[in-house]
Amino acid sequence: MNKKRIKKQLGSLALSMFRKDFFGIYHGSISARVESNLFIINHKEAIFDNITEHTLLELYFNKDYRWKNASCDAEIHKGIYQHNSDAKFITFTMPPFTTAYSLAHDVIIPQDYFASQELGTIPICDPKEFDDWYERAISAIPQYFAQYRTNIVVIRGYGIYAFNRDLYEMAKQLAILEKSCRILMLNSNISLYDVDN
Repeated sequence: MNKKRIKKQLGSLALSMFRKDFFGIYHGSISARVESNLFIINHKEAIFDNITEHTLLELYFNKDYRWKNASCDAEIHKGIYQHNSDAKFITFTMPPFTTAYSLAHDVIIPQDYFASQELGTIPICDPKEFDDWYERAISAIPQYFAQYRTNIVVIRGYGIYAFNRDLYEMAKQLAILEKSCRILMLNSNISLYDVDN
């Protein structure tokens, strides 16, 4: 496993997703499993348009001193890796159209060709209360992946967790989902305009 190459790929993808507003300056996470009990994840103070090998940490599943500098999402990534053998790459993003769409809907039913073919219908996970969400998310998100046998979880008002065996396939699915939610929102605005006139 070429860790240096993987870190470069993570940095390249993070920059691309940052430019598309999937990541905030300090908001989001991206990781790669490099051994059965070892993964690479961004530092808690990583800036997503400049992810380098210096802003990525290698974490073993057994916690050590490095965990205190890791992303606050590290525990969730660990849980996903432990419960999904197909998870080689994981990301947490907050793409604006998908997140906005999740606020008013319980399910995403794509109306465009690419998302309907690639993704199909995606239920929206409701975290209920945000006050204790981070504590619950550590177990709730890996359980949701297992229960629904999916590799994408859209969480109402929070964002998207996704995993895949292929980094670029994961990015492609997220991009298709975001575009589809944008189309759904534009279409609902057109429908509202038609009703008003």
